[in-house]
Amino acid sequence: MTGTTIDTLRFATAGSVDDGKSTLVGRLLHDSKSVLADQLEAVEHASRNRGQEAPDLALLTDGLRAEREQGITIDVAYRYFATPKRRFILADTPGHVQYTRNMVTGASTAELAIVLVDARNGVVEQTRRHAAVAGLLRVPHVVLAVNKMDLVGYEEQVFEHIVEDFAGLAAELKLPGFTPIPVSALVGDNVVDRSARMDWYAGPALLEFLENVPVGTGADAEAPARFPVQYVIRHGEVRYYAGQLVSGELRVGDRVVVHPSGETSEITGIDALGVPQETAHAPQSISVRLADQRDISRGDMITAGTGSPMLTQDVRAAVCHLADRPLRVGDRVLLRHTTRTVKAIVKDLGGAAELTANDLGRVTVRTAEPLALDDYAVSRRTGAFILIDPADGATLTAGMVELS
Repeated sequence: MTGTTIDTLRFATAGSVDDGKSTLVGRLLHDSKSVLADQLEAVEHASRNRGQEAPDLALLTDGLRAEREQGITIDVAYRYFATPKRRFILADTPGHVQYTRNMVTGASTAELAIVLVDARNGVVEQTRRHAAVAGLLRVPHVVLAVNKMDLVGYEEQVFEHIVEDFAGLAAELKLPGFTPIPVSALVGDNVVDRSARMDWYAGPALLEFLENVPVGTGADAEAPARFPVQYVIRHGEVRYYAGQLVSGELRVGDRVVVHPSGETSEITGIDALGVPQETAHAPQSISVRLADQRDISRGDMITAGTGSPMLTQDVRAAVCHLADRPLRVGDRVLLRHTTRTVKAIVKDLGGAAELTANDLGRVTVRTAEPLALDDYAVSRRTGAFILIDPADGATLTAGMVELS
């Protein structure tokens, strides 16, 4: 479409077992005409083999054959589809409590999370857990999709009661806000098209909301400049520092600070894809030249402007433990923050004896070298880290920095 830029929304879905999440995603893909004819034919064939008259749209999203045979979806499945208004990247995450870590993976880069609730059951423990993860990861937008409204007679009072319960939970978790939408994934009510069966609901259908919710609000671009160095490129006597500008902007002539050394310099050149630029904006990948020869290496961070990061060796964070191996006080780990990896030791687990797979908790770790950190509430890039097993390189824990 000439002259029109179509943006992309990354969103994640989460719901308890049997809330109908796979059916909702399947309906979204089917009714938005994002399913190829051969895919639909395969679903119809599989549904007939199961003795079902109508296509089981959940089969569009269920992943591996072994998972389908068990009747559950285990891993995070990424789906890509588009409408004339917007492109979408969907992280379809499992609902079981033992796969909370998968939701963390799927929602970590999402701008929106759909939390699914069965209208017959209302807000349950897994709803609380999914909402907590969305809050922990600072997902900017949350949709409360109250599903299976057809099984409660499309009653407005049922919907309003669930919304009221979730509102209390949202306030408790300090969620930035949420948008409630009553749907029936099986029938298609309020998924792609507004439903005549719920004329008491005046809001948008789910896809309509997804097409119009603000994305790319410029939070990264408006944040202080953060440039973690990934590579140092030498051309004769000239050094270029390459990487991704994860937030803010850099200009030729800017005074900058290099962390953790604290040395200062001035930007004399910026290149993007080999083309000189006067200004770079997040999330561009660039190389930077400085006026002075500084001892800068991979893992250092170049910053500019006001709002300096905190330089510390004591890292406090909210975490989700990802590994089957427990995390305990005294464990020696590696901490990877942006492009920097340092040795660290676990000092405290918020009073817990250990964290096991899928546990949400809080940790304090002591690093061998100072790190330049931002609060996760300020930056989802420079406020995040992972803990790594130094023995085999396995990822242990995902952390969200809490400076205050």
